[in-house]
Amino acid sequence: MLKIGLTGGIGSGKSTVSKIFEALGIPVLDADATAKYLMQNNDSIKQQIIDEFGEETFIGNILQRGFLANIVFNDSFALEKLNAIVHPATIEFGKQWNDAQSAPYTVKEAALMFESASAEGLDYIIGVYAPNHIKINRVMKRDGISRELVIQRINNQIDDSIKMKLCDFVLINDEQQMLLPQVIALHQEFLKLINEKS
Repeated sequence: MLKIGLTGGIGSGKSTVSKIFEALGIPVLDADATAKYLMQNNDSIKQQIIDEFGEETFIGNILQRGFLANIVFNDSFALEKLNAIVHPATIEFGKQWNDAQSAPYTVKEAALMFESASAEGLDYIIGVYAPNHIKINRVMKRDGISRELVIQRINNQIDDSIKMKLCDFVLINDEQQMLLPQVIALHQEFLKLINEKS
C-alpha cells in the first residue's frame, strides 16, 4: 500500500483535493482535524496544554481554541511548544490509522507536513499550490478573520516556493486550471505505480 502525503499552505485547497480522493474511494486522514480531536479528547495532551498555557485553555472541559490560537499565532516559540505536545501523538495516530486501511493507497493531509516531520515514512508527497492573494481571500471568507490574521498564519508556515520544491507532485489551484482532472491524473499515476510494484 502506498502512503501519500498531501500538503499546502492555508487556503490552498487541500480539503477540496481530499474530497476528490475520497470520492475516488481513497481513505484520507486529516491530520489537522486529528490534532484538534486529540487536543480535546486525549487526557495526557490536555494536561500538557494546561501545564504549558494555563487553566484558561480549557473551560468546562472544552478547549478554548480562540484563546490558545491568540497565544501561539503571536509567539513562534509558543507555537513550537504546542506542536511538540500535539504532533508526536498525531503522527502515531496516523500510523495506526494507516495500518487499518485496505485501499491501494492512502492520503494523509497535513498543512505542516514538513514542519512537523510527519512526512517521514510517506512514499510520495503532493503539494497544492495557490497564489497568496487567492489563499488570503479564501481564508478571510471561510474563517471570517482579518487579512492581517491570515497573513500572520501564512507567515507561520514554510514559504510555498520552498514547500512545493519538497513535494513529488504539485497541483495548481489558481482558479484558472481545473483541479479535478489534475487529481484524477495523479490517482491513475498512483494505481499504475502500485501495479508496477506488484
